[in-house]
Amino acid sequence: MAARKSAPKKTAKSNTSKEELLEYYREMLLIRRFEEKSGQLYGMGLIGGFCHLYIGQEAVVVGLEAAAKEGDKRLTSYRDHGHMLACGMDPKGVMAELTGREGGYSRGKGGSMHMFSKEKHFYGGHGIVGAQVPIGTGLAFADKYLDNGGVTFAYFGDGAANQGQVYESFNMASLWQLPVIYVIENNQYAMGTSLQRASSTPDIYTRGASFGIPGEAVDGMDVLAVKEAGERATEHCRSGNGPYILEMKTYRYRGHSMSDPAKYRTREEVQKVREERDAIEHVRELLLQGKHVSEDDLKAIDKEIKAVVNDAAEFSKTSPEPALEELWTDIYA
Repeated sequence: MAARKSAPKKTAKSNTSKEELLEYYREMLLIRRFEEKSGQLYGMGLIGGFCHLYIGQEAVVVGLEAAAKEGDKRLTSYRDHGHMLACGMDPKGVMAELTGREGGYSRGKGGSMHMFSKEKHFYGGHGIVGAQVPIGTGLAFADKYLDNGGVTFAYFGDGAANQGQVYESFNMASLWQLPVIYVIENNQYAMGTSLQRASSTPDIYTRGASFGIPGEAVDGMDVLAVKEAGERATEHCRSGNGPYILEMKTYRYRGHSMSDPAKYRTREEVQKVREERDAIEHVRELLLQGKHVSEDDLKAIDKEIKAVVNDAAEFSKTSPEPALEELWTDIYA
């Protein structure tokens, strides 16, 4: 089956309830406020090492989690805080890991790029570019072997799409008809090089064509379009039709990491996306236009979310550092 050629999909808004819109709004706002707080703590020196923020890309993971079922697995790269929050991991545990504290998901030893949750089926942020793709393929192999109906979401970026292990994974997944959705979060710049300069084709989802993997491009700034695409992809996988590729056309507002001044693009470009395509503002307008909520209701939600994030930050400051004995645990050799 050849990869489908398609423009980013738009969505019909009429089928979405007030409750669903409010849920997406809350989840995306939680990710953004959490990431803004993470940036503050990094600036204060409370978060060390690398820190890659997800601000601007919230609709991708929130929309796909809305299409997932209990038991589905997910894993991603080092830009992972949003994925963890969207699948239900505790903001306190995530923030404590960022600050290297015992209350973190990896007991303070993994930091921003290396967190896991067996309970939430989150199989990590991965620091090596593209390394999560073959691991996600292996998780999908386990689902196929166990015949449990599960699907794996393997997230990676437009930069990682050029890695060789990605195509080895595509070949295996297609050969064995594995239930894996390869989610390419195309935020346009990889580490700092625009897609136009780094890719021989503007449509990354077509990279699966030679392996017979269908795919599509999706407006990754529209949470409802993402959810609809996720439902198509999961239905494809659960029906035994093998892997699927979703290229999410999204955009990050900050640099590649906290140490990146992002001088490879203009402030005007970033501001234009914020004003015209912001995922949270889009849902906010739908809620207000549909008269589902008032401005005061939205202010109350923002206040509530900020309180959750502030509690997480306070927990991350007061949780103790790992004991010295932890240096010798979780070592394989």
